Amino acid sequence: MSAALIVLVLLAVLAIVVVSMTVKIVPQARSGIVERFGKYRTTLSAGLNIVMPFIDKVRYVIDLREQVVSFPPQPVITEDNLVVSIDTVIYFQVTDPVAATYEIANYIQAIEQLTMTTLRNITGGMTLEHALTSRDQINSGLRGELDSATGKWGIRVNRVELKGIDPPPSIIDAMEQQMRAERNKRAAILTAEGERQSAILTAEGQKQSAILTAEGERQAQILTAQADRQAQILRAQGEAQAIQTVFQAIHDGNPDQKLLSYQYLQMLPKIAEGDNATTWIIPAELTKALGTLGGTIGSIPMDGGGSKTRVDYDSEIEDDVTEQDAATNEAVQEALNAAKAAENPATSAADLPTQEQAPPPPPAGGTPPQA
Repeated sequence: MSAALIVLVLLAVLAIVVVSMTVKIVPQARSGIVERFGKYRTTLSAGLNIVMPFIDKVRYVIDLREQVVSFPPQPVITEDNLVVSIDTVIYFQVTDPVAATYEIANYIQAIEQLTMTTLRNITGGMTLEHALTSRDQINSGLRGELDSATGKWGIRVNRVELKGIDPPPSIIDAMEQQMRAERNKRAAILTAEGERQSAILTAEGQKQSAILTAEGERQAQILTAQADRQAQILRAQGEAQAIQTVFQAIHDGNPDQKLLSYQYLQMLPKIAEGDNATTWIIPAELTKALGTLGGTIGSIPMDGGGSKTRVDYDSEIEDDVTEQDAATNEAVQEALNAAKAAENPATSAADLPTQEQAPPPPPAGGTPPQA
């Protein structure tokens, strides 16, 4: 190989090296930090960039996209002296590549340590129950502290999330027991409240039932009393009209000894209807016995002085008591007085008729019939 060819090859290699050191391609969403003799010179943007070979050097390429970093669980002591493990997730983004390069040596480690200390400060002022129920408060407080501290590093913290808060196993057991006791308490309260409402509703129903029953009995008693009253009134009116009709028929018919004998014959079968009337005797001289019976009773007056009011047998009985009740009662009383006078004509001389009849002589040796 000749010397000229060797020179050409060396010049080609040198040209390639110079071009590679001069032309720099920066990917999208990234920035290149250029140093000249170890000093910051410029920041390369995304795309094709030209730098001085052998003088300028791209020291760092900074990612400008939002990054997610998950930190391992960290032990934190709460206000009630309980140790809990908290692991966090940080969402951040580099806004100033120069500051992120020269203001902090390792911003990832710096953010982790800052997160740990800030989390302990925030959680140390809370109890365990408060910390478990205040994740949003912890997240917002932690993000504010981190964003203010990392601003001078050219980093913006967009979001902080707590992945988990893990108490010790003994505390977890105690919390489970507490939750079971609380739920049992609520269940007992709800059961008691339900039984109370059920008892109230049952008592209210029994009260309403008793009221309705009493009201029904009251109405039934009132209706029964009214029905009894109407029945008694109707019976009294019927008896009054029957008595008046009977005595009217007696006075209008002018009864004599034959009628009494006929009535006596009708009563004979009824005498034998008794349980003890196994034997009864009819006198042989029945005609004389009837005459003796008529003489014993006395003469029946032609006009007993009773009521002459005619009764309409086809008239309807009134349901209610009217103004004629007083007249009817007086007529009944007069009829009763007339009946008493007819049974005992000798008790009052004023009730006797003007023409007296002598009683028939008793039959000789005759005796009234005996049962």
